[in-house]
Amino acid sequence: MRLEDYWGVGPKTSDRLRDRLGEKRAVEAIESADVRALTDAGITAGRATRILRRATADAGMDVLATRDTREVYDDLLSVAGEYALTRHAGDRIRVLTPLTSREAIEARLNAVEAARDAWTGLSEAGRDAVVAAFDDYDAASGTERAAVDAALALREAGLDGSTFDALGEIDPDAIREAATALGDVTADGVAEGADDRLDDLRGRLADARDLENSAFDVLDDVRGTGVRDLSDFRHAFADYVASETRLPRSAVEEAVPDDARDAADFASTALRALVDEHERRVTEREREVEADLRASIADARGDVDRAAEAVDDVAFELSLARFGAAHGLTRPVVGGDGLAVESARNPFLDDPDPVDYGVGDHDRSPRPGDRVAVLTGANSGGKTTLLETCCAVALLASMGLPVPADHAAVGRFDSIVFHRRHASFNAGVLESTLKSIVPPLTDDGRTLMLVDEFEAITEPGRAADLLNGLVELTVDRGAVGVYVTHLADDLSPLPENARIDGIFAEGLTPDLELRVDYQPRFGTVGKSTPEFIVSRLVANADNRRERSGFERLAAAVGEKAVQATLADAWD
Repeated sequence: MRLEDYWGVGPKTSDRLRDRLGEKRAVEAIESADVRALTDAGITAGRATRILRRATADAGMDVLATRDTREVYDDLLSVAGEYALTRHAGDRIRVLTPLTSREAIEARLNAVEAARDAWTGLSEAGRDAVVAAFDDYDAASGTERAAVDAALALREAGLDGSTFDALGEIDPDAIREAATALGDVTADGVAEGADDRLDDLRGRLADARDLENSAFDVLDDVRGTGVRDLSDFRHAFADYVASETRLPRSAVEEAVPDDARDAADFASTALRALVDEHERRVTEREREVEADLRASIADARGDVDRAAEAVDDVAFELSLARFGAAHGLTRPVVGGDGLAVESARNPFLDDPDPVDYGVGDHDRSPRPGDRVAVLTGANSGGKTTLLETCCAVALLASMGLPVPADHAAVGRFDSIVFHRRHASFNAGVLESTLKSIVPPLTDDGRTLMLVDEFEAITEPGRAADLLNGLVELTVDRGAVGVYVTHLADDLSPLPENARIDGIFAEGLTPDLELRVDYQPRFGTVGKSTPEFIVSRLVANADNRRERSGFERLAAAVGEKAVQATLADAWD
């Protein structure tokens, strides 16, 4: 493909990538989800991520039907990315997208589940060794030598082909030999220590260069031995060089000139000849050694390439496994026509209350066959958190990842519409909201609707009418959805395949915090219980005037209820 064929790569971006990376390397970076290569070429991280997401799974991104859905998606990948073992694994996590087939979802779930079993099956020392291996790999910027070393370290830590096919396909003996050769061949030539003879020749060359750089001192030292003529100087020079350096006397004698005019000419010519001769010998030997080393690498080329690929793949799968293990995620059942969860937890909260919930035609649904649930109940009762949890579960399952629930059954959705409560009461917000949430219902495909407090953007009476229309449209289109509202009493009779659920506040804690039963009660209208909030305001009033005002509100909502609430809290 040409660069311009990728989503988001226009003329300016493609020109920049060609200038910095070249066409072939730029295409490879996009295909391999190499965010770092694109950002190093001057593409912003956000734009690079968007390009790579579209490049890897264009159709899957259509599942993210609203801005709020995309925000949950981004937040999920940010959390997962915190467990990345390498920079490239983090890049690959950030460009994960919803998958477009059940087969692909099941395949990734299988891989992540196997990786998690492998990770949790390691001893603490084994896990530390794996992390250290990837740290070293990153520190070496992912060179071939680093990849080979990492592959060997992963096997020694306890990971093998029984879990990771890529590791099992590598011949460890072959890559051990290749590792030595890869370490000995550098960008600057053959490394020190690779060949004793080459090291010796390099040492002699260094000595010859040192003498040449101090030729006048050599001349003075040899003259100081009491030489009388050029013949004496010749023998004294050979003795001096042989005693002061690693150069053998025979090599020195071969280098001395026969036609030198005087001692100075003799010394400079001999030293230059010694340097030239040993430069030639070093070059020849280095070529021989490098040829042998590269031949060893070539013999193991297949295993070396597999090692580099294996290390990246294992880092990616283990990173997702660490994410799943840290958050207690479990494998969902993928399929069916709805969403149902047991002991689901919001992945963005530190200590969330687990809830059971469901809608649609699932065995785990509280009433199989219901297409829509209208969720009612107390302010600060966790309704929005429940919607966000359902959205997170659906998105993780769509990406082939485990979900934050003890059990979950998740259908395949072509669109996930999540809409948070936005407290802007005007016609423009109403219009933009309707334009955002209605089209996915009218398109072909399966839609999950998760809409929070629709009445916040228009007057309550009209909001109830619109909500009735949305519920009916959701049922008619064969979609499933959860709509949060405080307008249950204002709704017209719901369709047969819709129900009302409720979340209830139960009072105040001794610290005057709202005590809520976060588990929705199916088929029951929840109550907002304002007396609990007023009770807290009365108890926390800073002065007599404030207290008097809140006591007037207490009388309005039921003074006996307020007094009973405070009595229960402090009992």
